Amino acid sequence: MSSRPLGKSHLNVPDLCLGTMTFGEQTTVADAHAQLDYALAEGINFIDTAEMYAVPPRPETFGASETIIGQWLARQPRDQIIIATKVAGPARNLDWIRNGPAALDRANIRAAVDGSLRRLQTDTIDLYQIHWPERNQPMFGQWQFNPENERQVTSIRAQLEALAELVREGKIRQIAVSNEHPWGIMQFTRLAEEHGLPRIVSTQNAYNLLNRGFEGGLAEVCYREEIGLLAYSTLAFGHLTGKYLKQPDAPGRLTRWPAFGQRYSKPNVAPAVAAYAALAEKHGLTPTQLALGFVHSRSFVSSMLIGASSLTQLKETLAAARTPISAELLAEIDAIHLKYTNPAP
Repeated sequence: MSSRPLGKSHLNVPDLCLGTMTFGEQTTVADAHAQLDYALAEGINFIDTAEMYAVPPRPETFGASETIIGQWLARQPRDQIIIATKVAGPARNLDWIRNGPAALDRANIRAAVDGSLRRLQTDTIDLYQIHWPERNQPMFGQWQFNPENERQVTSIRAQLEALAELVREGKIRQIAVSNEHPWGIMQFTRLAEEHGLPRIVSTQNAYNLLNRGFEGGLAEVCYREEIGLLAYSTLAFGHLTGKYLKQPDAPGRLTRWPAFGQRYSKPNVAPAVAAYAALAEKHGLTPTQLALGFVHSRSFVSSMLIGASSLTQLKETLAAARTPISAELLAEIDAIHLKYTNPAP
């Protein structure tokens, strides 16, 4: 398992990371612990979670993923495991999380960190991420910025100051963002440098064959500012496995919880998936191998998140993750991308 520094930090992460949003909903405690054991045996010591997981978020499963990981982590050599988790942002109708939460202010961030530490049964979080920005911006399937949605927010400087306190106290080691845009990355890095505050080391954004939006402004910003990309949704909620082409009602998150489809219900998703599936077949690959191999091949991806609802699925996914992508194949992928550009932003 190769590893590399995450951003400008001394935190070395493997090229694959185990995502755990299914833990506590689709994945049982026993299977989750089996996945964690298997991932660690394969050299994947980087585990990503969030206070709001399991997904889809609901009061009954709030914190379940962290709790399950904490039970496992208590039996592991702590200094050999990298734990990443996230504070939920506001305005997502999650009123069971700190009554909103209304903001990413000091009180909310501190409460979130203390809750995560308790559930994870640890004294420190290696990578603490803001799950989504507090400010108005398009995300989770939205694709246009709308100034009419502007609202009062906690300043980015105030967020950094709250996180700085927690770094000084040893509760978190490194800070990061998720679902960010170029303006946000630049503000976080500028304010950190101007005021001597902790610097973000990564952003966790969706990146896959149906959503290559990162390659525009974010790729340049992250390259120049030395911010790593943790790529999530690498199989586009199962679309890029090709299973929904032949069986639209195939078992999966999208059929079990149709609300997840907002990002993938756009008109060019199905023809793009069909084109990539045909390309995979042409080269003797499965659609999963093509999709994961593509993401893994990108130089700007620090680590690729792999999630599974079962140990069997995890083994299959890991086997496909390092599929080599030749220059010839990449050119054919790009040709499809130019025809169906980012159908699922």
